[in-house]
Amino acid sequence: MTITHDRSTKTIALVTGANRGLGLATAQLLGEAGTTVLLGARNAAKAEIAAARLRDRGIDCWPLTLDVESELSIAAAAERVRLDHGRLDILINNAGILPEATTADAAQPLDLDLFRRTFDTNVFGVAAVSQAFLPLLTDSEAGRIVNVSSRMGSLADQLDPSSPYAGMVVPAYQTSKAALNGLTIALSKSLSGTSVRVNSVCPGWVQTDLGGPDNRAAAPMKADEAARTVVDMALPTEGPTGTFVDLDGVVPW
Repeated sequence: MTITHDRSTKTIALVTGANRGLGLATAQLLGEAGTTVLLGARNAAKAEIAAARLRDRGIDCWPLTLDVESELSIAAAAERVRLDHGRLDILINNAGILPEATTADAAQPLDLDLFRRTFDTNVFGVAAVSQAFLPLLTDSEAGRIVNVSSRMGSLADQLDPSSPYAGMVVPAYQTSKAALNGLTIALSKSLSGTSVRVNSVCPGWVQTDLGGPDNRAAAPMKADEAARTVVDMALPTEGPTGTFVDLDGVVPW
């Protein structure tokens, strides 16, 4: 099937890891707000199925094959967006993993293989995707990068015994999100002279497959509820840069 896109003034957003869960819910909310959504996923077939379902609901949504751990895939996706649209207004770095939820050994809390796997997606993948799409974001009048983080990446929150996450010990995931927050700060500083804003968002504890099979029953928030925090940071053309927020407001680093 040949897809023809028009280069209109409509806002164009890319959501990574968007064929299910929080990413798909975010894509749907963006589309319902009138945004053209590029649904990024490493599996092309799953991306097409998810995008087709959103199009059936009247949303302007299109699949984009994008493996955040593959430089070739990232480069091809960026070129596809350049050819089809000429710019990108919103990049939501949603793709993330938490393998410790199902494979960690309590006796080995510093499993280096889990650290490498987690950082490859949660940190290096975000850096690589952001770098590849920066030329398209700077061509936007109000480019936005939203990094989906977690309060478990907040050092202050992890030291707060009253935090709902205080008892969770998943070192690879926690440090990957802390590193992601550091990336948000650094990138916001380096882009301070441009129209691109960069922020971290904690969507909350969400009923998705990220935390393993028991997570859906334990997590208090549905994906469409959590996605609103992400979209609220992504859509406005004016707003902060270099911040970390959740549903309740600013989160301490």
